[in-house]
Amino acid sequence: MSVISQTNVRGESLFRDISADNDDAMPTEIESMCMNCHENGMTRLLLTKIPFFKEVILSSFNCDHCGFSNTEIQSAGRIQEQGVCYTLKVRSKQDLDREVVKADSAVTRIPELDFEIPPFTQKGSLSTIEGILDRTISGLVQDQPLREATDPDVAAKVSEFIDKLRKLKDVEEEFTLVIEDASGNSFVQNPSAPHKDEALTVTRFKRSVEQDIQLGIRADDDDAEEERTDDLDSMRSEVLMFNTNCPECNAPASTNMKLVQIPHFKEVIIMATNCDSCGHRTNEVKSGGATEDLGTKITLHITDPSDMTRDVLKSETCSVLIPELDFELGMAAVGGKFTTLEGLLTDIRTLTVSQNQFVFGDSGTADQMDRLKAFEDKLNKIIAGEMDAHVVLDDPAGNSYLQNVYAPEPDPEMTTEKYQRTFEQNEELGLNDMKTEGYEQ
Repeated sequence: MSVISQTNVRGESLFRDISADNDDAMPTEIESMCMNCHENGMTRLLLTKIPFFKEVILSSFNCDHCGFSNTEIQSAGRIQEQGVCYTLKVRSKQDLDREVVKADSAVTRIPELDFEIPPFTQKGSLSTIEGILDRTISGLVQDQPLREATDPDVAAKVSEFIDKLRKLKDVEEEFTLVIEDASGNSFVQNPSAPHKDEALTVTRFKRSVEQDIQLGIRADDDDAEEERTDDLDSMRSEVLMFNTNCPECNAPASTNMKLVQIPHFKEVIIMATNCDSCGHRTNEVKSGGATEDLGTKITLHITDPSDMTRDVLKSETCSVLIPELDFELGMAAVGGKFTTLEGLLTDIRTLTVSQNQFVFGDSGTADQMDRLKAFEDKLNKIIAGEMDAHVVLDDPAGNSYLQNVYAPEPDPEMTTEKYQRTFEQNEELGLNDMKTEGYEQ
């Protein structure tokens, strides 16, 4: 469990949105010893939320005696089920201003320079792309006098590399920044939200055994998984319950799981979590079968408000597109869901508008606010059935479903297309390295 409980004695959340109008969101000040001069300095702690992300703890230390200062960021949530990898094509100086949450378990790479910062070599930080480059340059510069005295050749090579890093800040040529975090707790801002960011690619991956050991969630000698003896027929006829932690307050909670057969589709697993401590409720849907041989692309033309009542199964590998709004929601953004079309669009509105403090907060610009407000108005019209639009469910795993109200006859307003996956889509699904024949060799 988390060391810090998310609910204080007044029953309110400790992790609050940053706002200049909220006096309760002020940082907590704690007197602590300076590790540089051993005098007393001041540590400030701020518990806040990052839009499209999660709760974090910001800490800042400053010593008035020697001038030493330090800032760190720690995730206040749990280790995620999957790791995350952000790949950003830096094409302009505006990209250097993107906000970045870099956990201490994250690996930072710049392939063009064959440069890598290994995990757990730096403390977590809340910075920008430019700030990451500045921090890297400062770390290399501080030991240069010692290198010049002991090994001039190495010092010359490091100095040449520092010059290359400084040139990246001028963005004379495009370069790539990769942040790969096995814990899933790092984040790179999308300034184009709610629209798709063409320069940023987000992929999620399954951790290796070595990464689990690094994160401390697997013992060194824990190589074999427990054998399961559950009978599939008995699982279909009952609701299974197992203990877990609440994703909001991290308090002990219970999750119910049920196998459900969807007519004209396939079997899925519905999981629902209910927390008695904070009242948080969540549900998630996972495919109960294998990855299909072909991907599925479902396009629905919304012509009537009754279309909002159609059942939707959106798997965690499915992306959602609305061409009329130039909008794309990537896979795993809202997880797997079994809901209605109205419920799906409402979740999209909540994710992109209500929780977007980067735009409506103090750092938002008037242009961003107007653009997001116009997007919200159009989305509300689609939900109300007042605007002609198309909703596209693109699932490379083929495990998503949209109800055909004319079944078993074809739906005149809905088309379903099967397609061959690309190499990149197979890579994201982990199929390229999967060996199903001759694996015993």
